[in-house]
Amino acid sequence: MAAEKTPKKREFVSVNKTSTKTTTSAETEKTPKSRATVLRIIAVVLWLVAIGFEALVIFYLNGTLYLPGDQMVWLIIGIGLDLACVVIGSLLWKRSNRIDPASKKNKVKFFLWNNMGVIAAVIAFLPLLILLIKNKNLDEKTKKIVTVVAAIALVAAVGLSIDYNPTSAEDLEAAQAELGDGTTYWTRWGRSFHLDPDCRTLLNSSVIFQGPIEEAFEANRNDPCDFCADGFSAVYQSEDEVEDVIEDIGEEVFGDEDIETSDY
Repeated sequence: MAAEKTPKKREFVSVNKTSTKTTTSAETEKTPKSRATVLRIIAVVLWLVAIGFEALVIFYLNGTLYLPGDQMVWLIIGIGLDLACVVIGSLLWKRSNRIDPASKKNKVKFFLWNNMGVIAAVIAFLPLLILLIKNKNLDEKTKKIVTVVAAIALVAAVGLSIDYNPTSAEDLEAAQAELGDGTTYWTRWGRSFHLDPDCRTLLNSSVIFQGPIEEAFEANRNDPCDFCADGFSAVYQSEDEVEDVIEDIGEEVFGDEDIETSDY
């Protein structure tokens, strides 16, 4: 007779930054909106610093700024610092949008607000990349290497700045109305939140985080589990909604003409 498998030991970690049980007046002021505002300010400052690094690289490139040493090394260092500031700023911006999400009533504004990091990335790299391509003073080897590095940095910055799973204020409000003060559960790598701590998809996880729905959303776990939260009716961003956003942008740019399709 086969021995029964020993259940995996699980650790539940409580996460509740939104708790009202605070001890000082300073802590009580840390509302989700104020926390999000602080993160957004830091993100904008980092983006401005990134643009500053881009400007320094451009000044060094055209000879306005002089630095002794290997030119290619200095250019790559500048691009690396630019990239680090853009990416960190974008990650903070995306986190702030999960704490205090924007409304999707205006879909174009919602789309742009959730992808401000992409705009910052383009501003922080595209002008530099164009100047590198047009530059005729760099030696051929340095120009090729630095241009490739700048192009890779632009792609990486844009890719890491896109919010692939944006949350809206309506999504969060619907979830709060349905769950109230109920506890949700999620894992370090999973993309969903759970309502049952003994959900079969959680049984193999050694560490499980638990907290109110606001914390699950902040952790970017805004997709209800298909098993234990199958009846959850809160709306969350879907591919169809993303298509609607793109259509709305097209209408604002090209006009409100209806595009008819013919059936064959």
